Parts: sequence; structure tokens; C-alpha cells
Amino acid sequence: MADFSPFAGVRYRSASTDLAALVAPPYDVIDDEQRAALEAADEHNAVRLILPRDASVEGDRYARAAQTFAEWRASGVLAPDPAPRLYAYRMEFTGPHGDRRHTRGVIGALSLPEPGDDDVLPHERTLPKAKSDRLALLRAMRVNVDPIWGLTLGSGLTALLEHAAPLAACVDPEGVRHEIAAVDDPETIAAIGRVVGAAPLVLADGHHRFETALNYRDELRSAGVAPGGAAAIMTFVVELADDELCIEPIHRLVEAPSGIDVRARLADAFDVRDAGANTPDGVDALQAAMRAEHALGLVDLRGLALAVPHADARAAALAREHPAVAATDTAVIEALVVPRLPNATWQYRHDARDVAALVDKRVAGAAILCSPVSVAATRAAAVDRVRMPQKTTFFWPKPRTGMVFRTLD
Repeated sequence: MADFSPFAGVRYRSASTDLAALVAPPYDVIDDEQRAALEAADEHNAVRLILPRDASVEGDRYARAAQTFAEWRASGVLAPDPAPRLYAYRMEFTGPHGDRRHTRGVIGALSLPEPGDDDVLPHERTLPKAKSDRLALLRAMRVNVDPIWGLTLGSGLTALLEHAAPLAACVDPEGVRHEIAAVDDPETIAAIGRVVGAAPLVLADGHHRFETALNYRDELRSAGVAPGGAAAIMTFVVELADDELCIEPIHRLVEAPSGIDVRARLADAFDVRDAGANTPDGVDALQAAMRAEHALGLVDLRGLALAVPHADARAAALAREHPAVAATDTAVIEALVVPRLPNATWQYRHDARDVAALVDKRVAGAAILCSPVSVAATRAAAVDRVRMPQKTTFFWPKPRTGMVFRTLD
């Protein structure tokens, strides 16, 4: 099974252990406005590494990120820990129903699988996406700037993290408290490695960064260069358990060709019912109805609607899917919605109210809302080694980038 090892992380050496002004969300959820705000928060904010600006002097932005990282190390803004260790990571937050929740896991270096290995299992089918951006950054920096997220099917990991020594913390703009702590005890490190290595790891978040890491390792080998640190990737591992995970849905923004009536296009496979005006309270009520009737939500310029799939159409379209996959709203969308909206373009967001507001502002013509997938369904698919449809799950909250970096040298 996969090797999960300690590493000497590079961390901010701030006079304060509060890293709020220095860390950032994952690169792929940062919009232009947020990027500017992060840059303004502190001149050493991690966003300058993960989303470097185009250089105004000779050299590209990836070289600029590598230069910035080296300068911050040389000046003492960043420094490596004196010895390899694992890093316990805890997030405390308010769940979607107002309950206090937490996610506890551990960050280490996960060995990349060889061809034919099944130590790491993809969780979702992935969209075609250019990986050249992250590959160029990895080549230039030779640093894992943020962890991918893996779910272990093993048990006992969380209990091994109870006595980790706190290093730094912050509260993000969404009110989530993030804390990183040191795991230095050799026996505990070995026990964590055994738990993680005892069962396949399900890749929850970071599929494209994982594939980029594989490509970079193989690229080095093809050039006759030993991959060294590039043979592993920084990974946040959490138990696949109800009390450790908050899984939110990912909704779809739809831009159909002019003149297309989405409700009419779906009418042969769905019972489409008007659900009132597009208001925040209306969206909340629609989501409750979606869960009760195993239906999709629809937002268009006419307001809100509930789209209940016809039982026979759903059964026929999803007959060959694994039960855990067939139960997802995203499988229904792929099978019954996408074919009825040819030539439409799709975007993905995880906040239903925000999605509905974008339709109301005519940024998009329509939206399809989904209900979340349960932890039990996620586990069932993982155990049977089947992938969920693309963009099914949004694991929230996300670890902050900049709590720890892992160099490949």
C-alpha cells in the first residue's frame, strides 16, 4: 500500500501564530477580487506563490513565484522545520444546519503510485482540463504549495492526532478556524503510516494536481533524472467518517443557445413544477423540496422550479450505474439533462444562493441545483472502487494554502 511519510515542512516564521493575513484558499476557488484582497492583506500572502502575476520584468510568472519563494526563505519569512514530522490539521466550523462541526486529519508526503497500482483511488470522473499551469508552477518552484485531500477507508487515524502540539492557527473569512500542529513522536508517526497504508486512499480533492504530480515524476524519469521528492505529494488525509466530513453539492450554471426554454426541454423526462420567486428564502425552500422528492432544482429567468425525474426515465438511463452513483443528482444531470441541452456551456459553483443570484443578475441563463451526497454513499462507491460523476462532491471547508509547504529538494 501507499507510503505516507513525514517531511520537514517550510512554514511562516511570523512573530504571531495567527496566519490569517498570510494564508489563502486553494488556487482554483480564488476569483480576481479575492486575489487582490489577499495580495493587499500582506505582502507575503501565499496567493503570490499559487497565483503569481505576470512579471513586468524579464521572465514568466512561474519563475517569479520560484524567485519569491526563494527570497522569502532567504529573508527568514519562511523557514524549514528542523526535522521531518507529520502535521495534524484541524478545522472547526458551523455546518449547513447550524451545528458545530470539525474535520481532523494529518498532512504528510504520500508516495505516488506506479502504473498498475491501486493504492490511490480517484473519487470522481474528471473533466478535461489543462494541467499545464500547475505543471509549469511545479517545474519552476519544485514545491508542493498546497495539499491534495485523501480519504482513508481505515480506522483509528483521528485518535492518533489527539496529542499533537499546536504550531499556528487562523480564522478564515467564512468563520472556519484552522489549526496546524506537530506530530513528532516516532511511534505515533509510524502508527499513522500503518493506518494510512493499510487501505486504499480515496482522492477527494486535487485530482488534477495529483495527475500533474504523476506527470512531473514521469517527466523526470524520462529525462534520466531521479525524481527524489517528486516521487511523493503533500496530502491531507482524513478518515472517511460521518463526524469528520461535510460534503456539499456542486451546482451547475447553464448557458443554453438563445431561445432555448430549459423547462420545456426537460418536460419529457421530468415533472417540472413552479416553485416561486428567486429569493434566498425561496432557494432554501426549494432545496428542502429537492431532498424530500429526490428532485433537481431549476433556476431560470422565470424564477424557481422543482424538476422531479420520471421514475421510468431515470431507471432506464441509469440502469448500468452502481447504486451509489445512480442515486446522485449529478448522474441524473449527465443522463437526462445534458443530452436535452446540446450546445449548452456549463460552469460549477457550490453555493446555491450565489448560483441563483447569478441567474437573477442575468450572468447565466439558468442553473441546475443538486442535493449533497452522503458520506455513506461516498464510502459505498469507494469500497466498490467506482467513480462518482464529475463535480459531484464539494468537501468543505478547504485547508488553507500556506499553513505548510513541502519542497521537493
